[in-house]
Amino acid sequence: MHLNPYGEDAVNLAADLANRPPRSPDELADRCRTAGLVLEHPTTEADLARALTALDAWEKVVDAAEEAERAEQVNAMLAAAAAYPRLTDHAGSGWHLHYRDDRQPLGALLFSLIAVGTALHLAGRGMHRLRRCDVTECTTIFADTSRTGRQRYCSQRCANRDAVRRHRANREASKASA
Repeated sequence: MHLNPYGEDAVNLAADLANRPPRSPDELADRCRTAGLVLEHPTTEADLARALTALDAWEKVVDAAEEAERAEQVNAMLAAAAAYPRLTDHAGSGWHLHYRDDRQPLGALLFSLIAVGTALHLAGRGMHRLRRCDVTECTTIFADTSRTGRQRYCSQRCANRDAVRRHRANREASKASA
């Protein structure tokens, strides 16, 4: 049985690649393999360029201020990656659904995967569940996959940093009013 690879895994891969963009085709391939993608072709400079284009488009989705703008950005990505859904057993690991043409190079595959995965993530979990960390000096992107849908920080470290900052500010405010 295959689980849907287009939701949480796709947005987590996109966040990982956006937060630390790959600098070479080999690095892109290694990180995609680590994320569980089956690569059918050698990775090229053109794949890296297409992946970086996908990540630029995806960051516009992340940074969209309004839900309608976010939907418009995702729809533009979906239109650029348009392909009809198909059943495939390309890796010999069982039949599963792809929202992309078969035998695509990695760059095109990532564009499709990120576009469809983001659309499914936002439609299924909520339009607000893709964002940057709330800590002002942190620009890390994350997909909120929490049960409650109220994740504000990219990591426990940032959550702790912000809690300490708020605590110190409250303590200073108390001293000033006393």
